Amino acid sequence: MTTPFTDADTELVEHHGTRLVRVTPRHGGDHRAWFTANTQALRAAMYEHAAVMVKGSGLAEQGELAEIAEEIGGRTLEYNERSTPRSRVTGKVYTSTEYPQDQTIPQHNESAYSENWPHNVFFFCARAAQTGGETPVADSEAVLGALPADLVRRFEEKGVLYTRTYRTGMGLSWQEGFQTDDKGHVEAYCAEHGIESEWDGDVLRTRTRRPAVIAHPVTGRKVWFNQAHLFHVHALPEAVREGLLEICGEDGLPRNAYYGDGTPITADEIETVLGVYDERTWAEPWRTGDVLMIDNLLTSHGRRPFTGERSVLVAMTQRTADAA
Repeated sequence: MTTPFTDADTELVEHHGTRLVRVTPRHGGDHRAWFTANTQALRAAMYEHAAVMVKGSGLAEQGELAEIAEEIGGRTLEYNERSTPRSRVTGKVYTSTEYPQDQTIPQHNESAYSENWPHNVFFFCARAAQTGGETPVADSEAVLGALPADLVRRFEEKGVLYTRTYRTGMGLSWQEGFQTDDKGHVEAYCAEHGIESEWDGDVLRTRTRRPAVIAHPVTGRKVWFNQAHLFHVHALPEAVREGLLEICGEDGLPRNAYYGDGTPITADEIETVLGVYDERTWAEPWRTGDVLMIDNLLTSHGRRPFTGERSVLVAMTQRTADAA
C-alpha cells in the first residue's frame, strides 16, 4: 500500500486480480478523528485496490455515513435517473437496492448507464444478515483484461444502447425513475443528458447510448464500465423473460441493452461477461458496523442472497478539487 494507515491493522486479500484491503482501526472510541486522520490513505487505497473494508468502523448514526463519505469522496449525490428501487434514509443516504432477499444482484458499476454516475460508493452495514448478504466486489480492469479481445473490441467501438420503458406496475414508473411528477421536467432532463425520450400516453420510452470501456480520469487505467449484462433481457430468469416478451414485446421491455448501433448483443456474449465477473468476484462477509468503500469506475459491486434482517446503507459521491 502506497499510503500507510494511522492507528490501524491492515490485511490484503486477493482473488483473481480483485484485491480488497481490510482495515481495522485502533481508534479508541474516537472513530471520527480516525477517519479524518486517514482520509488520504483511504482515498489512495481505493485507487490501488478494488475495495477498502473498514472493520468495526465505530459508525452508529445513519447521518455519519454521509459526513464521512463527503470528507473522503467529495460531494454526496441524490439518487436520480433510477433503475432500481431504493428508499431515502436521511439526507443523501439511501437503502441499498431493495430486491428480494433470496435473489442475487449481479455485479455492476453504479449508474454506468447514466452521465451522472458516482465516482465513489460508500456502504455502511447497519445490521448484518443472519447468513449471506455480502456486497461482493470485482476489479473492473481485471474484468476487462479477462474478456475475449474480439468482444471487447466490439463493445469499445460501438458502446451500449440502453432502452427503457417506464409504465405503472411493471418495473419502475417514470415518476420513480426521475423523482418527479412533471413530464416537462423529465423531457428537459433527458434532453440535457443525451437521452432520447418518447411518450405514448403515460408510458415513457427512452434510448441512451453510453461507452462500454473508459479510462479512469485519475489513474488512467482502462476499465470495463457498463451495465449491458444487467439490462439485457437474457439476464432475466427464463420464465420471467418469456412472460415479459409475450406481454410487452421486445420494444416494450422495462429495460434491455444492445450495441450502440442498435445491433443485438447475443445471449452467449452476455453469458461470457457474467462468467468473467463470477471468476473475479470477492465477497467479504459483513459485520454490523463495517464500512465498505469503492471507486465506482475501478470496482463493480453486487449483493448475495441472505436470511434474516439486513440493513446496508449507501452514500454516493463525486470528487471535488480537494477530494481528488
